[in-house]
Amino acid sequence: MIRALVAILLVLGGAPGAWAQPPTRSYRIGWLAPAANPDNVQALRDGLRALGYTDAVQVVIDSRYPGSGPAQLAGAAAELLRMRPDVIVTDGGAASLAVKRATTSVPVVFVSGDPVRSGLVPNLARPGGNLTGFAVVGSELNVKRLELLREALPRLARVGVIYEPWQERTMVPPLEADAHARGLHVTRLAVRSADDLDQAFLAAVRDRVGAVMPVASALFHAEKERFVTLAARHRLPTMYENHVFAEAGGLMSYGPDVQEIFRRAAAQVDRILKGAKPADLPIEQPTKFRLVLNLDTARTLGVTLPPSLLLRADQVIDGRR
Repeated sequence: MIRALVAILLVLGGAPGAWAQPPTRSYRIGWLAPAANPDNVQALRDGLRALGYTDAVQVVIDSRYPGSGPAQLAGAAAELLRMRPDVIVTDGGAASLAVKRATTSVPVVFVSGDPVRSGLVPNLARPGGNLTGFAVVGSELNVKRLELLREALPRLARVGVIYEPWQERTMVPPLEADAHARGLHVTRLAVRSADDLDQAFLAAVRDRVGAVMPVASALFHAEKERFVTLAARHRLPTMYENHVFAEAGGLMSYGPDVQEIFRRAAAQVDRILKGAKPADLPIEQPTKFRLVLNLDTARTLGVTLPPSLLLRADQVIDGRR
């Protein structure tokens, strides 16, 4: 009897296991960022693959990189919405704000700076609405970076803070207040697009800043090689947002592993695709922050990093070892 049943199943559709498999559904994910950062997209793909989603079969990712201008991001967000995505993933605060303004119904998973201070969500525990995601950096983390930069350069008197215009009211004032409390003068260096970076560094040199610190930004992350090149050209010690900058030749960095955050973001995407509401998914925050120092760059700049800092570093890049 059992053999007869198996024979019937084989005739109807192959092996019993294959015959019982449900049809595969394809999901469409929109991706919005001011500039291309392939490592972040790949990290999301890796996270989805680990959860059982097959590239190009179960998940199609539509990416848009329109630049950092509000009008450009708004246009790209509208374009993504016309493609009827199941969920949109955003890289950076500017992209996240553009999507928030464009839709109140399509689920959004963002990786951004301080989402409460920037107005993305009312609170971290219950974000409400159609957005959830990751709070990568708050004003406290920028203050910590400044503290570490001052420790590396005890004689520092003036620091150049590079930021995007949308960060001016949220991220810059706390950083500026802490700098003044430490006796540091701040030169504000606003950057509207990647093309403005050269002028920002020239302005820093004209103002005789002793070091530069960009505020964390998806645009700046995508331009890490240009940042490192300009800092080296103008011989300016620079504190960056995460390890990829120091590994590319920057002097020092402090922050979370952004690629790991995007791999974790895949789990939130998965929950939403399975029916969870973004309003019920708490905003997650990184729990591990890495201090990375580049001794090769320090020697090139003539900077002697103090032993206290070297002992606390999670990674020291030293070509002489």
